[in-house]
Amino acid sequence: MEHRTIALRTFTLKAAAAAAFVLTSSLCSAPAQAQAFADLKSALVDYSKSDYSAAKICADMAQYKGKEIAQIQAVEEAAAAGVPRYCRISGVITPEVAFEVSLPEKWNGRFYMIGNGGHAGESLADPGRTSQRAEALKLGFAFAQTNTGHDSRKEPGGSFVMSNPQKAIDYAYRAVHVTATTAKDIVNNYYARPVSRSYWNSCSNGGRQGLHEAQRYPEDFDGILANAPWADQTGFTLGAMWNQRAVNGTGLTPVKLALLGERVMARCDALDGLKDGLIDDPRKCDFNARRDVPACSAGSDTPYCLTPEQADAVQKVYSGPVSNGKPLFPGFMPGSEAVVAGGFGNAGVPVSAWMGTIVAAQPAAKPADFTLAEGTMRYLVPTPPQPEYDTASFNFDRDVKQLDAWGAKANAKSTNLDKLRARGGKILMTYGWADQILQPLMGVHYYESVAKRYGSKTGDFVRLFMVPGMTHCAGGNGTDRFDAVTALINWVEKGQAPASLAASRVVNDKVVRTRPVCPYPQVAKYSGTGSIDEAANFRCAAP
Repeated sequence: MEHRTIALRTFTLKAAAAAAFVLTSSLCSAPAQAQAFADLKSALVDYSKSDYSAAKICADMAQYKGKEIAQIQAVEEAAAAGVPRYCRISGVITPEVAFEVSLPEKWNGRFYMIGNGGHAGESLADPGRTSQRAEALKLGFAFAQTNTGHDSRKEPGGSFVMSNPQKAIDYAYRAVHVTATTAKDIVNNYYARPVSRSYWNSCSNGGRQGLHEAQRYPEDFDGILANAPWADQTGFTLGAMWNQRAVNGTGLTPVKLALLGERVMARCDALDGLKDGLIDDPRKCDFNARRDVPACSAGSDTPYCLTPEQADAVQKVYSGPVSNGKPLFPGFMPGSEAVVAGGFGNAGVPVSAWMGTIVAAQPAAKPADFTLAEGTMRYLVPTPPQPEYDTASFNFDRDVKQLDAWGAKANAKSTNLDKLRARGGKILMTYGWADQILQPLMGVHYYESVAKRYGSKTGDFVRLFMVPGMTHCAGGNGTDRFDAVTALINWVEKGQAPASLAASRVVNDKVVRTRPVCPYPQVAKYSGTGSIDEAANFRCAAP
């Protein structure tokens, strides 16, 4: 391999450090790039049909009383940039759960809510959130959101529990529930008619929140879209500490990670019969960094090879943490280290997806995954919090159970979905096989545990779609653009379970590939003729 090939595909550590800063400050907060509502014209129901008008004057909603509402205000917002006039009602639910409900002039009868990233606490005026509000309002949805009870600008990284322990419960699961019920009561009051259908759409921590709603409060939503759900927060935390211990100080650079990504793809790309820059199912990829990446000669550490220490670190990331000689939690998938342009936090910089997330962008920095885990370990796991806790003291053979109490609150792993199923509720999950922030098998294992409980009936109300090459929530080298929201609405309101999702890959505003994304465990199989970049030449089938 020519050194120049990798050099052309990497940027400086300075650029990677900038990407890491973005990741650390906004980890998991980006909505899925799934293009919600893009398939409206082909939907089985016209959910943009907005027949209902307000029964109240917006300003009067400032007098609305709710048993848990501590503050409330109402402002009428003028129509602008395609967004219709709407009533924006905001306030605080005891103790400090900020909420917002936005009610369009003409309502389609439906309720739509989004969640939060990382440790939450985002400003409700964050552009990534207001853009989702605008799209929902254009189609007539009543829209709601919450900060889950704290302001991350003032109380970052789990430190919110220092001011009030109740905030831990609000973040873990309560805030979304009380916001949903309060918001729907407000909607019903404003339009003088009940909400007909309620939908949740969010990614990462927001996916975790959606699963909690299904498991703890099945009456809140009829359809839940949980993208890359952070179902096992404590398992992730163990994995992030494990990875930090493995890679810290090993000297893994952007060039070395680019070399790693190329060697992974060279070995495993064609396993599914197509050489298309994607690994269809990374679990089938028999890759070993010690064997399959050029080794540095004894005593040397040059850019285009891995030292034994570096190769061992890479293998630990793939294998995941071990406790008393037994696997503790899944690692990251081969392909997650690939060089990607743009995507989550990279701001257009072509760099390995591991750079800044799993591997620190510079010696003095901390990777974003570890930063998130460190906050959990310092503030949410121990009682009382230990702000100075050093994760280097954590013993994987002895200390794992320390996380159990927090896991009982935060993890969304219950397979008891009886009540949701009985009332006709649906869960649609998506996950990128190349996710570099949350381990994809977290989603696979949760789905498989649900399927073990419900057997052949599982697909009637829960479906998982694994996306080859997609990184966290969106991005990567796969077909990461698809409209799962319309698929969910079709399923809830017309009973048509999604047999596939029509997905595309866009580069420089041009569609360069389309593929069907299939319900797990099915995969998209090539027909044998025609372009491999056209979805028409693929079908969903058993692996």
